[in-house]
Amino acid sequence: MAPYDRRVTLGSLVPLAIVVGYGVAFAATALGFSLIAFDDHPGQLYRLWHVVTHGWAPWTWNPGWWAGYPELQFYPPAFAYAGALVHLASGKTISIVASYQTLVWLAYLAPVLTVWLVLRRVLADGWLALPGAFVALTLSAGLASGVEGGVHMGMGAARLSWAALPLVPLMLAGWMSGTRGFPWAISVVVAGIVLTHPAHLPAAVVLVLLAAWRAAPARRVAFTHAVGALALGAALTAFWTVPLLARLDHTRALAWGALSVRELIAHPLLLVLAALAALGARRGLRPHASEPLAGLLMVFPWAMVAVVVIDARVLEPLGLRWLPADRVADSACLALVLAGGAMAGRLIELAAGEGPRARATLSLAAVAAAALLGLAGQTLTLWPRPAEWPRYDTIERGMRLDSLWSALRAAPAGRVLFVRSGVPLVYGSDWWRPHTHVTALAPLAAGRDIVNGTFTHPSPIAKLVYRGDAGPGAVRELVERLDGHRLFGRALEDLDAQTLNGYAERLGISAVVMLDEDLPRIPSLRDNSVFSRVTASPPFVIYARRAAVSLPSEIGPGHLRMTATAAPTWQSTHMAYYPLWHATSEGRPVATRRGALGDIEMSAPPAGATIDLLYERGAAETAGVAISAAALVALTLVWVSVGRRCG
Repeated sequence: MAPYDRRVTLGSLVPLAIVVGYGVAFAATALGFSLIAFDDHPGQLYRLWHVVTHGWAPWTWNPGWWAGYPELQFYPPAFAYAGALVHLASGKTISIVASYQTLVWLAYLAPVLTVWLVLRRVLADGWLALPGAFVALTLSAGLASGVEGGVHMGMGAARLSWAALPLVPLMLAGWMSGTRGFPWAISVVVAGIVLTHPAHLPAAVVLVLLAAWRAAPARRVAFTHAVGALALGAALTAFWTVPLLARLDHTRALAWGALSVRELIAHPLLLVLAALAALGARRGLRPHASEPLAGLLMVFPWAMVAVVVIDARVLEPLGLRWLPADRVADSACLALVLAGGAMAGRLIELAAGEGPRARATLSLAAVAAAALLGLAGQTLTLWPRPAEWPRYDTIERGMRLDSLWSALRAAPAGRVLFVRSGVPLVYGSDWWRPHTHVTALAPLAAGRDIVNGTFTHPSPIAKLVYRGDAGPGAVRELVERLDGHRLFGRALEDLDAQTLNGYAERLGISAVVMLDEDLPRIPSLRDNSVFSRVTASPPFVIYARRAAVSLPSEIGPGHLRMTATAAPTWQSTHMAYYPLWHATSEGRPVATRRGALGDIEMSAPPAGATIDLLYERGAAETAGVAISAAALVALTLVWVSVGRRCG
């Protein structure tokens, strides 16, 4: 194989231009330039709005969902940060919606660029890199990071982190060959992967350690550099990870998925990639002596298979479900694309010889073959049907959302409970049928805080709504499976008025929204002394309290105020419990505790006394920021030191 040609010429970019042009045409048809509102997208937009409106600290309190929750403390914040940066860097001329849509475009297109760059380096030819890049762009195969999961359903953060993985071996290539020093900037890339979606952290760690194992420098020195870079990357993320780990008791692992070998076998294209990767591992690409990157790519898939098996067979049975194996498997599939794509390029090179036209022809033929093979099992998503990628304005008209938002604004003060997490877009009874969680936007569109109406969520209050229990343990079932069937852990038909009213009182709920098709299954609202039907705007039906609910009023950021009632010894604040809240009355501390339903209870002072609820960062949050700041200083010093030595 010829040594890698680093020169970038117009001709060398033609294959990249072809596949990027195809991707842009797909995105223009599927995504367009107005907000896509299918599935999770509205809720992901809400997180971006949360950063712009409430602040950048990941522990910032978000009152809009689930009786309050530090939304980005328990969800990787980088995707929302990136959207907020686009919005603010433009002087707010790019709207929050347009910023989000820009990120969705980027998440869709990014894998083709990063994978093509890696394969072009390994194969020294842009045409030979084309088949692997095409598969990376179009791959779905049930992956959260694929086109279906990462773009259509709205898990853009998972796809963007997935797309960043090839940057790791690309940056390490020169160091592995001994032509460059260690790239300490790899710490920033690893930190970015963690902050965008931690499910791809194991793959990043595997790549760095494998690179150290295969590096040209002395192995002990290489591993020292690798471990140091990973430690530095971990320190850069400390502002998020330290409070996350310290407060794990206040979130619930989302462990609804299960890894299925049978599902993987249903994708023949993945089997072909695995066979090519196995051939490459056995026979090798015979790379040029100065380019050991090829060897790294051949080992990478099998190391990831081992990681996924350990996660599924050892860690998850022990209850460690924070990095579920079905999500880590996304990285293993990308490893197969890289290794299989590299081996496919090598075989094309052997068949075509030195003729550039023959290489281009055979590469395009390989793309066509992959497309045909990818039709089985919907392994590849090749072209969108616009009706399956609905925009917000279409859903707004079809569901008469303006009427819903107006009705909610007119409802008595308090939170809104949605009986469902979302709204189906087609008739039927299958839980997986097309739907939208557009009701997650109620805090923006109607100015009302909500309970439910969003996708499967890790807050304890969400688990209370799903299971009737806010206690420890993973949320193991998608909320869409419960929609129209269960609420607070009970079948809708068995949810009596007294139980429903009790939950509503604790959570400060003043209105209940359901679909008209659910109404016959909820007898607890038809004859209810607290709630009465106020309006119907198909497909929505709204029941409201006869009197408003008194929730704590906002005095300022992180400062709420309420009045004590002449009630029991412990009074509910109607707020979700979190340890950063504390209460005072007339300057004196008031004891608080977590209630049985996951709310904040306080030892009530005399009736009529004013109670101030204050939200302030704790030791874990301060320590995390300090560690990240120290890591930034250390990284800067390393760069300066390396620059001086090189100079």
